Parts: sequence; C-alpha cells; structure tokens
Amino acid sequence: MPPKLKLLPVDQYKGVNNLDPIKYYYWPIFGTMYRRRVELALGECTGGERVLEVGFGTGLAFPNLHDAYKEIHGIDLTADIQAVKSVFEPMGISLFLKKGDVLHMPHYEDNSFDTVLMVSILEHLKPLELERAFAEVKRVLKPGGQMVYGTPVEKPFMVFMFRMLGHDIRDEHFSTEKEIAAAAYKVFSKGKVVEMKSTPPIAGTVYTVGNFIK
Repeated sequence: MPPKLKLLPVDQYKGVNNLDPIKYYYWPIFGTMYRRRVELALGECTGGERVLEVGFGTGLAFPNLHDAYKEIHGIDLTADIQAVKSVFEPMGISLFLKKGDVLHMPHYEDNSFDTVLMVSILEHLKPLELERAFAEVKRVLKPGGQMVYGTPVEKPFMVFMFRMLGHDIRDEHFSTEKEIAAAAYKVFSKGKVVEMKSTPPIAGTVYTVGNFIK
C-alpha cells in the first residue's frame, strides 16, 4: 500500500512561483489524482542512506522521504533554496539542496545515491535529451540503486485537464510516457513501469511510475 502523502497547510510552502502546481493538491477530484501519483512514486522508493530528488519544487515529498532516508539531497532549476529550507528545517528535516538540472550534475560523485526520484519532470525534456538524463542518473546511483520517476500519460483526458487548469500541454510537455520508458530501458539493465488509472477509471491510465535498477 503506497504511503499517504504528508501534506502541510498550503500556505506554508515557500520558494516557488505561481506556476507551481502545489495548489492543485488541495482541490476536490483533481487533488486526489495529484496526491495519488506522488504516493505511487513514493511507494516505489525502498529507502536507504541518501536520496536525490530532481525538481523538488516546494519540497512536497520531503516529509515522506525523511521517513525513509538519512539524507535528502535535491536539485531544482528555479526554486528558492533558502525559502524551501526555511519550511522544513524547523521540522527537523535537514536538506542538501542545489540549483541544477538532471542533464548535468557535476556536483555529485559517481555511486552516491540509493534512490534518484523525479516526479513529473521528465516529460519536460526533449526526447533526444532523455538518454543523456538517464545516463547521468545512472552515474550518480550506487550499484543496485534505483531511479524512480513519475510522468503523466498524454491522452485526450490529460489534454482536457491541462486546459481546465489554464495550460496548453504542448507548451510544457515534450516527451511522452512511451518515449521516457523506452529511453529508461535502453540505459538501465532492469526495471518496471506501474500504471495509475484515473478516478473514476473511465479515462484509463493517466500516470505511470518507473522503477529502474542500476
């Protein structure tokens, strides 16, 4: 059973701009789906010494990751690192955060992490960038370490949802879940992809979570 997402009151999150989806996690219907997809990804994380979250944003997953790992590291292109830390460090959650992206992570040594987590990040990369990103993730993982990612399934229902939320999916998503999975299977020797159905399930699979082992 995936863990329940440990949400803070929405006004406690800091360090991101108005484009961050944090508000959607609290909405009726939409919020349930947003929470379930993170919970599914967290449920694949096996715990250990060190985890790296790529694109941590508000730090939504940090309280859950704190239960499973001794050290939480993170990189993000736009988040205000000190603002995010100011939310979680008073809760006793120590964080090691940096500016950066998954395509180039020179600040991390080879074989550093038990888990690299990426929730709704990879669809923003171009298809030709995916293998490069996965190679960099594989480099920083310990032998036997895991890459866990979550990505939406592009279909009419997802496009409709984006429109309802005021977004054009073509402006934000460049790689499909199939392209992402194909690239992951090329770089990693073994792995699996778990599907999340919509609620109610009439729209079929709306999100996928990959768990790949170095």
